[in-house]
Amino acid sequence: MSAKRVLSPVNRLQPEDESEAMSDWFEMQVRVRYCETDAMGFLHHANYFNYFEMARTELFRSLGGNYRALEERGYFLVVVKVECRYRRPARYDDVLSVRTRVVRNSGAKLEHEYAVYRGTELLASGTSTLACVDRAGNVQRITEELLYGREGSGGNR
Repeated sequence: MSAKRVLSPVNRLQPEDESEAMSDWFEMQVRVRYCETDAMGFLHHANYFNYFEMARTELFRSLGGNYRALEERGYFLVVVKVECRYRRPARYDDVLSVRTRVVRNSGAKLEHEYAVYRGTELLASGTSTLACVDRAGNVQRITEELLYGREGSGGNR
């Protein structure tokens, strides 16, 4: 698995220019494993959601976040909505590019957008909405301090 920025880095979750964040994609590569395919040899539809999560986690890490540290501080980003539109099948051993970006931070939730490519061919696209809750399940406002800790950086896992 490899990861790269497609465009310039997002200035955390609150860019000065909103249009810049809307055009900034994080990209990672993943190879379809045999155990991820169905009886027809296609990538099973449920695994796209795993790829979305992998890309979302790596995007957070690339911005200085660390899910483990966030959870140790008692905060959790929970999926409240996820959607995928399938266009073309992926197959065993295909190398895919999974792209994601934050399209909205509305205080208590983060919205991501995803695109899965094989070369230049779009195979699937999707969206997710995550909410932040504490250990008791109470919704929390998403701030840089909450996500990245006091120093503003969660470090790498």
